[in-house]
Amino acid sequence: MKRSKTSKAWMHEHLADPYVRRANAEGYRARAAYKLMEIDERDRLLRPGIVVVDLGAAPGSWCQVAVERCTGGRVFALDLLAMEPVAGVDFLQGDFSDETVLAEFERRLEGRRVDLVISDMAPNISGVATADQARSIMLCELALDFAVNHLQPDGKFLVKVFQGEGFMDFRREMERRFQTVRTRKPKASRDRSAETYLLGEKPRG
Repeated sequence: MKRSKTSKAWMHEHLADPYVRRANAEGYRARAAYKLMEIDERDRLLRPGIVVVDLGAAPGSWCQVAVERCTGGRVFALDLLAMEPVAGVDFLQGDFSDETVLAEFERRLEGRRVDLVISDMAPNISGVATADQARSIMLCELALDFAVNHLQPDGKFLVKVFQGEGFMDFRREMERRFQTVRTRKPKASRDRSAETYLLGEKPRG
């Protein structure tokens, strides 16, 4: 009964959310699209002609924004989950840390380096807070490794990180591997959410 009431309250809040309504009206697959838009308007991440990789891309709202703003470029999406096609996006289903998947991605990349890696990933929630946080940080670390291995010298990496145990250690690792690291908390991110975004610019070495 308690779970049912909680679920109903969440659904009511979700449907009343102005960003959910806006996403439905404007054809975006999730309210997360507006988080990327807001960060992009501040930091000018998405530009015509660049190569973008969206890690953990499903359901695809960040891909939709990237395609709209990177005309003449390439947008790649990788995810373990299936994703409905987004016009202009090269989607590869699989674990981006798996060597076989990486090899196929690099084949499609055709020798180019990546300008921007974006990641809005979160683990499947188990309800055990410490375990969920550890899995979230692990995903961030995998995304960071991917980014530094594929970015151009002036490339950028935007990643969602949940504040909690391991957050500061991960931030320090970002600072070790990028010349500049900035924190972003877009208005479209719910106030009570522990999520924040770290933006790394210009990988070191």
